[in-house]
Amino acid sequence: MSYQLLILIPLTVEIQSFDEGWPEFLNAAEKMPGLIKESVSRIDNCIYGQNSLRRIYSFSFEDQSSLENALLSPPGQKAGELLHRITQGNMILLSGEQNEDTLENIRDTSP
Repeated sequence: MSYQLLILIPLTVEIQSFDEGWPEFLNAAEKMPGLIKESVSRIDNCIYGQNSLRRIYSFSFEDQSSLENALLSPPGQKAGELLHRITQGNMILLSGEQNEDTLENIRDTSP
């Protein structure tokens, strides 16, 4: 189990200026204390429903307290300011517990 910060980037964000500012944001974000994993999903196909997202970024921490400390740290504060600037405040931030399971456990049908 880990705790995640999810950054949802909607289609309305001007992607060229976002992409130009992303490396500076990522440089600050990667210095946040307690960060254990990050990932990006570039949305290129909506299988069902109405898509309003361009990208989803995930930053993982050991627990909620680690995430909160990271966001309050100087690198976290700088990353937040940069993110707000490159999206003009047009993003969605979510946090929550993440649980993962291996395919081996999922497929195990023994009692």
